[in-house]
Amino acid sequence: MLSDNPALLGLTTIVVGVGACLGYFFLSNLFLDKVLFPASGPNAGRNINRANMIRPWLFLFPALFALLLYLAYPVFETLRLSLTDRDQGGAFVGLANYQQMMAEPKFWEAVRNNMLWLIVVPAVSTAFGLLVAQLTDRIKWGNLAKSLIFMPMAISFVGASVIFKLIYDTRPEDQNQIGILNAVWLKLDGGIGSVLMLQILPSILLIGFVVIVASVAWSFVRAIIAKGEDKSAWLLPLRLLVAGGALWLIWVSISSLVGIWIGEIPYGEAQTWLTLPLWNNFFLMVVLIWIQTGFAMVILSAALRGIPEETIEAAIIDGANPFQIFFKIKVPQIMGTIVVVWTTITLTVLKVFDIVFAMTNGQWETQVLANYMYDKLFRANDWGVGSASAIIIMLLVTPILVWNVYNARKEMK
Repeated sequence: MLSDNPALLGLTTIVVGVGACLGYFFLSNLFLDKVLFPASGPNAGRNINRANMIRPWLFLFPALFALLLYLAYPVFETLRLSLTDRDQGGAFVGLANYQQMMAEPKFWEAVRNNMLWLIVVPAVSTAFGLLVAQLTDRIKWGNLAKSLIFMPMAISFVGASVIFKLIYDTRPEDQNQIGILNAVWLKLDGGIGSVLMLQILPSILLIGFVVIVASVAWSFVRAIIAKGEDKSAWLLPLRLLVAGGALWLIWVSISSLVGIWIGEIPYGEAQTWLTLPLWNNFFLMVVLIWIQTGFAMVILSAALRGIPEETIEAAIIDGANPFQIFFKIKVPQIMGTIVVVWTTITLTVLKVFDIVFAMTNGQWETQVLANYMYDKLFRANDWGVGSASAIIIMLLVTPILVWNVYNARKEMK
């Protein structure tokens, strides 16, 4: 009966779940106060103190149990599976699964694409969120604009993927194009508008992107060589990794810039956007950027509102222009919040799966690590390599978590 009525099933789940929680806390306190440490008799005072020492652990126990069951146990079990071979009856094979994974081109394709996502999506989402947070606070209908920009956060990744799949849709030449992107593309015929939209504007965007990435790379390199900077041993590999990824992105961007001007543009032909190598990754990234910009905007808007007005007024008195106030006064004061937003989006990017699975399923050189893991575990039924890829994802996520903890402790000090 319940399986035939999802609404009733959901309501029953809520009632049972809430009732179980209330029953647990009521009965556990009753057992603690009436049976284990009764507040009566000659030892009443000592019993009350002991009960008060144990009571917080009663409240923490469900959360700790859930963490152990759904987080700690899967980690150790995944690590164990990554060292075994299903075809050999679960025999221990050491690092053979990792060696097999490293030998597959699809794995390195997934690593490359994850690196691309890792550098582009957090940077663009955070930048757009900061820009929108600043601009919407200066207009009368800013709250309405914020609501519209935040709205994609209420859409699931799969739902957003379906929306953008329709935007990128391609139909045969003898049919009307329902995809917005192809409808616009077919209006371009090689005239001045086409040159502006397909060559000049992308060139400007790529040059701006190269400048931003180069500045980020230099900031990480400068942190390595400059005196007085934190020289923690665990920070060095992270900084080198970011700097190396930035240099690779600069090379890719310059190559794309050259290709824009020397390549032949197929005017009048509907494009299958999700099959274009390299560019299709950016088309997929747009979906996540569209969703995460709202999140970044809300957090950064609250941070901007928390900046003391005295610092801004002092900068205005000193003759600072709006750009100087924003970049020299506001941004440094909310840098901690920017880092939190950046790293939070980075964690989402490292685990991205739904968008790729729903739109390309990892085809046409769009594979990412989470989708690669899914393919190995549930399509190839290879739990060894699939678990090994899951461990790789965890190892990539761990430095970001450590970075967040490090920054949190630094701010507390």
